[in-house]
Amino acid sequence: MKNLIVTISRQYGSGGRSIGQQLAKELGIPFYDKEIIDLAAKESGLAADFIRGQEQQLTQSLLFSIVTNFTSNSGAFSPNMLSLSDQVYLAEAKAIRSLADKGSCVIVGRCADWVLEKNYDVLRVYICAPLETRCKRAVEQYGDKPEGIQKTVQNIDKQRARYCQHYCDRAWEDADNYDLCLNSGKIGLEQCVAIIKDAYGELNR
Repeated sequence: MKNLIVTISRQYGSGGRSIGQQLAKELGIPFYDKEIIDLAAKESGLAADFIRGQEQQLTQSLLFSIVTNFTSNSGAFSPNMLSLSDQVYLAEAKAIRSLADKGSCVIVGRCADWVLEKNYDVLRVYICAPLETRCKRAVEQYGDKPEGIQKTVQNIDKQRARYCQHYCDRAWEDADNYDLCLNSGKIGLEQCVAIIKDAYGELNR
């Protein structure tokens, strides 16, 4: 069986993280989400709390081509020349590759599909759901305040879309960028897990 990485991009409130956790459990492979922050902090020297707060918050940065082609061994650029958001992105990208090198796993968010695209076998999944469904889950399961919840959900999605456009130069919600696009509000979380698990099995034959 080859190493296969499942990456899950998801609209806020769609249940993508829960789907990823259950999928990893059923496949018997590691699940990574917030663990990426701790590893990025360890490898970069940045505080974990700082990385947590800086994620998806774009500041003035160098040109896209510089950021995506930067390597610490090149000698051409110093990490100190990069914006804080760029430093966080690079630290997390390095952490994602390090985790993927260990073997098959499920990784949620942080443009992992893009980070791993060239040198890894990746099953790229996108989870969406109707806005009403996502708002309800955000309040009932995530603990968000019901006041202004629709705006909160939409703003988080906008942040994720901007982050993806900035670092990956692609549209976050474009189905062409994924292997599977699933509506968890339509088919349910359990069915999403089953579909991804079947696809994983087919690719690992």
